[in-house]
Amino acid sequence: MGLHVHNKQTRPALFGMLLLAAALGSGLACAKRVKDLQRAPAASGGLSIVQQQLNDRPVSTAPVQLTANVAVLRLRFSDKVDRSTVGAALSWKATATSSDVPVGVGYADGDSTLILTPGTPLAYLSGYSVRLSNRLRAAGSGMPASAFTLSIRTGIDPADKFPVIPDEALLDSVQKRTFRYFWDYGHPLSGLARDKTQTTDLDDCSVGGTGFGILCLPVAVHRGLITREAALARLRKIVDFLTVKAQRYHGAFPHRINGTTGATIVWHPKDDGADLVETSFLMMGLLTARQFFDGAGDAEGALRSGINTLFREVNWQRFRKDDEQALYWLWSPNHGWDISFRVRGWNETLITYILAAASPTHGIGKEAYDHGFADRGALRNGQQFYGMTLPLGPAFGGPLFLSQYSFLALNPIGLKDTYADYEVQARNHALINRAYCIENPKSYLGYSDSGWGLTASSTHAGYTPCSPTSDVGVIAPTAALASFGVTPHESLAALRYFYYRLGDRLWKDYGFVDAFNLNTDPVWIAPQELVYNQLPVMIAIENHRSGLVWRLFTSCPEVKAALRRLGFTAPYL
Repeated sequence: MGLHVHNKQTRPALFGMLLLAAALGSGLACAKRVKDLQRAPAASGGLSIVQQQLNDRPVSTAPVQLTANVAVLRLRFSDKVDRSTVGAALSWKATATSSDVPVGVGYADGDSTLILTPGTPLAYLSGYSVRLSNRLRAAGSGMPASAFTLSIRTGIDPADKFPVIPDEALLDSVQKRTFRYFWDYGHPLSGLARDKTQTTDLDDCSVGGTGFGILCLPVAVHRGLITREAALARLRKIVDFLTVKAQRYHGAFPHRINGTTGATIVWHPKDDGADLVETSFLMMGLLTARQFFDGAGDAEGALRSGINTLFREVNWQRFRKDDEQALYWLWSPNHGWDISFRVRGWNETLITYILAAASPTHGIGKEAYDHGFADRGALRNGQQFYGMTLPLGPAFGGPLFLSQYSFLALNPIGLKDTYADYEVQARNHALINRAYCIENPKSYLGYSDSGWGLTASSTHAGYTPCSPTSDVGVIAPTAALASFGVTPHESLAALRYFYYRLGDRLWKDYGFVDAFNLNTDPVWIAPQELVYNQLPVMIAIENHRSGLVWRLFTSCPEVKAALRRLGFTAPYL
């Protein structure tokens, strides 16, 4: 059985015996066996532990991580133990529940060694505390033992939680169940995507998340999950609601909308107006759907017309604060630019500048992109992490969503400009994130070449943008799975791990849970799903499988023109 010991073992009793023997001139040879020394009585006359092993491996009193759920603890003492005192001194408990674990006690080495074995296999991914108090006594002399405590943590159950199926069937299953978040859980009146599950406000809908949901509709039709007619009806409901009921500010939408009334949901002080980045995610979805619903019938024609109107009415120029050559994130009719900030990279807002440049009515030019998003080149990184060059962004890349959201629709393969090769950026960002989890400098359970993925998600300490420089032991399945388009082999390994090894804990009604932490006791599983971490999984898997969403979005003539205007090159241009 493998285990990890956090601290090096020391043997103070052994070294004390060596010094004592030398001082007394005992004439012990240098080759005297350690075993004999450990049998010597403690200098203090008390009963002390001179050797401790767990599953035949030396341990100290530092916490021990097992790779399985079997534990045999051997404790050798400096003298024989009084068997009659063991029961009262011994405690083996599950730490999460404080419940007692039945323990079998064996003896060896003339009763100087206790062998402690749980009566039943320990639970996987659980913590235990083993204690021996000083009520344990030496046989004959009755001297008390030194107190002993050891914390044990069991590992991951290696058994498959579900029958193994072909990888294509597994991808089908993940896409189908993830789509349910948008299709089944979407708002019944407006059709918008709800922000999260396990909420008391079922009218709380996400503007950007709705854009992601719209990206899922062509995929669902393509995969036979719904009919083209059903998808069209849902999208017409959304477009009608956005046009007639949803509150807008210079054509831009807020972060969140009431799915019944269309009113802005104020989710942060002074953030009671437009959110340009959320608006860009919505438009990304709408333009993609417009390209998909290209039929000659009146219904699809009316849909395209409605989408064009919404896109043209976004006044991107209005979000250049004081006519700066840069876009600003937020604007409030009550507080103006009080809490706004410049939209600059590297982050998920690349798509915001591309769509602003694509606008046929209120477009921006290359200067705004260079001075705003690129910040005159300040977005560059160029350093190597784990042997991989990161063209843009912070050290180690930051949370993975920074390189994922724009590329749900915008194809990074072969995409380049003055600042970066975006295929390298997207791929290496994911691979660096994975390499950090393989190195696992904080020794978190569950991190490996298949257990990886740090991004913004729920955590046991609240919503947190996790990354290699902000790591709290939480893995979000979306981080690895939304990278499918650029790291298909590594993402597939993660998918198998999440499904087969941890599926009994992670696989839920809407796909995988938002996030999990195997290092807490009990294991922490996010109690709710978030729209931003569910729907990207379906889209990224499809871009890996068929490139459908990438192909639709980059077929938009406005998008092609904007990319050329901003200085991009790509095979599809």
